[in-house]
Amino acid sequence: MSTRLVAIVVDAADPAAAARWWSQALSWPISLEELDEVVVVPFGTDLEGKVPELIFVPVPEAKVTKNRVHLDLASDSIEDQAAIVERLLAAGATRADVGQSGDESWMVLADPEGNEFCVLLGHGDGGPLSAVCLDVLDHRAQARFWVAASGWRIVDQDDDGTILASPSNRRPTLDLLQVPEAHAVKNRIHLDVAPPEDADQDAEVARLVALGATQVDVGQTGDESFVVLADPEGNEFCVLSSREIPGLSPGRDGNRTRQ
Repeated sequence: MSTRLVAIVVDAADPAAAARWWSQALSWPISLEELDEVVVVPFGTDLEGKVPELIFVPVPEAKVTKNRVHLDLASDSIEDQAAIVERLLAAGATRADVGQSGDESWMVLADPEGNEFCVLLGHGDGGPLSAVCLDVLDHRAQARFWVAASGWRIVDQDDDGTILASPSNRRPTLDLLQVPEAHAVKNRIHLDVAPPEDADQDAEVARLVALGATQVDVGQTGDESFVVLADPEGNEFCVLSSREIPGLSPGRDGNRTRQ
């Protein structure tokens, strides 16, 4: 049994504005908009039900450091990459310096709230979102954990990182990238996983804890339907209740609304 990677959750000062920006960036519609979350999913495309959704939630804290989780966008050519960069800059993105040399094939930008992301050259074979990238100290050890947590499989591994692919074999991939810096503050972007239909959420939490996860306090009240854990390097993630019905957008309270 394995939990499944179902969502990428982004802390935001203004979730509605952040969701609208990413909706336009990805050409994915907003499927749910409430005060405590706004959901962006690829409804109406062949990616529907096959890729993690984006969920934007409100937080009072400002961004203070480089994110350990970021998104990679795809392009079809050098010309397409340049056009995407210019389009996103015109929409409010900014160029970001995360220590890159300038000789890379990817362009580093930040969204209007300062969240870094990359526009890759290529990888445009599966939609606009190419990868979800997680900075880690030991990508091989983290890969073993995230295979168990996400239900995804290793498709590439070298000295710099590990790439996991979803069961649908559609992008985005989950890229574990080796970095020298350890996790220091609560991640502003985190992953949500959920057990299969009718699975026991508590049993799945216990399984992940046995694999090296820990329960953490990020200010939750304890009445939520999700459980907050951290992976063996301290990266926070949530274990949701069962998410067996495709095309339904769940609230953070576990309720679902069909759009």
